[in-house]
Amino acid sequence: MSALADHDVHVDTTPVLEVDRLSVEVRTISGTLRAVNEVSFGARRGETLALLGESGCGKSMTATALVGLLEPVADIVGGSARLAHQGGTVDLVTADRKKRRAMAGTELAIVFQDALTALNPLYTVGTQLAEPFQIHNGLSAKEAKSKALELMARVGIPQPETRMNSYPHQFSGGMRQRLLIAMAVALNPSVLIADEPTTALDVTVQAQIMALLRDLRTEYNMAVVLITHDLALVAEEADRVAVMYAGNIVETGSVAEVFANPRHPYTKGLLNSVPVNARRGDSLKSIGGSPPDLHAVPAGCVYQARCPLARDICTTTRPILSGTDRATACHFPEEVTNV
Repeated sequence: MSALADHDVHVDTTPVLEVDRLSVEVRTISGTLRAVNEVSFGARRGETLALLGESGCGKSMTATALVGLLEPVADIVGGSARLAHQGGTVDLVTADRKKRRAMAGTELAIVFQDALTALNPLYTVGTQLAEPFQIHNGLSAKEAKSKALELMARVGIPQPETRMNSYPHQFSGGMRQRLLIAMAVALNPSVLIADEPTTALDVTVQAQIMALLRDLRTEYNMAVVLITHDLALVAEEADRVAVMYAGNIVETGSVAEVFANPRHPYTKGLLNSVPVNARRGDSLKSIGGSPPDLHAVPAGCVYQARCPLARDICTTTRPILSGTDRATACHFPEEVTNV
């Protein structure tokens, strides 16, 4: 059910993960900065939600906050993240460590962009794949090994019986990423966060990894939160998109609607920067200026310094992202088509 291709997927309209006004602050030598500012979105089973934006906009910080892996210098300072659990919901922000550990992998899982550092170099991949089944499901070593073999075959690892005893460095980048995905979906989580899952992979392998994620999403009826700066990837793989800028979500909606009719100047600028019909020698379009220093985010709209529509109200009043499925944080959304 992506913008460009239809998939036979059942999408539950009730979010399995509902993030509401999540805020994260980071303590630095220069002072405390707001890296994620009142971010809200919902992820539904059977669909892919993309968090899209430039590097440093807060996408990965949002993900690490949700899975409880923030660095010691970062703290969640506001908001909630409610995850459906056993007929009710659990707030990931207030859940204690024991509760989070019990839900890790079984309800919420993450795939990191650097597979080599995410896998433990000291243990065979078979050992690492079998571990979740032993810890969470209480399986014996033999039973867990059997499950690990099934997973390796499912994600396309050739000759899994012989590769079980190999170490992470003995696999290619694409195969390591498949192993990470296998570990993430091992316990059938409700939500899978994929943080730049195709970084540093060649185009062919990228397509294979995304096809695998798409198949697993359907098979397990998961909600997938795809973190990326790649507009083409969003157009091909995502159902809905939340565009982030300077720690804020500035526009949300279905990928088809947002890409066809952007209502925020930043979204329009991103789309204009893609050389769709560019010819050799043509000038490439870009967004002028740079994101604001998060130590000194200006009052009003966070995009004002780079916005061609900026007026007095933009310097004093911050536009509020209103609505659920289709929303924009802009004072003049009806004028964006003319930018």
